[in-house]
Amino acid sequence: MLTASVKLIESEGLAALSLREVARRAGVSHQAPYHHFGDKESILAALVIHGFDALSARLDAAIAAARTLQDKVAAVGETYVAFALEKPAHFQVMFRPELVDLGRFPEAAAAGRKAFGKATAIFAALPGDPKVMSALLWSTGHGLASLMLDKSLPRRSATGAERRALARDVMRTLAVLATSSKRRTR
Repeated sequence: MLTASVKLIESEGLAALSLREVARRAGVSHQAPYHHFGDKESILAALVIHGFDALSARLDAAIAAARTLQDKVAAVGETYVAFALEKPAHFQVMFRPELVDLGRFPEAAAAGRKAFGKATAIFAALPGDPKVMSALLWSTGHGLASLMLDKSLPRRSATGAERRALARDVMRTLAVLATSSKRRTR
């Protein structure tokens, strides 16, 4: 049912998601999703958890493979953008508090904290205020990923390889700036 939900979101958009349509696409009775999830928000919460868990695992691998702080910062950003491009349905729901009440789904909130804890641990080693650096790096990666998914960048017909190269170049440039010992923030 989760696979059917992801495919539905990717092909028809978030607004098309309904338990009845998920059941139809999954080839189960229209009541089956209610037995497993209860409601639409529960399916979305499961997608949030799966998304953050997948992002967390990717961040672990990228950070472990990086040698320097600059490489680690770039790897976090590149991994974030690559995840968004490869899993757009998950990315669409992971940052939408109006879709998933994290108070109702504390495991979704915990999965998000775990994933971002990996990134913020790297950002805390940067010169300047860790909160400012985290906001700068996360908003840049998130914005870049969103623009790419929305096809709002000037190179609308860019291939996947071109998008990955642009993400790599942007995040590596930002990592160079972020790790500069001459840069200071208030």
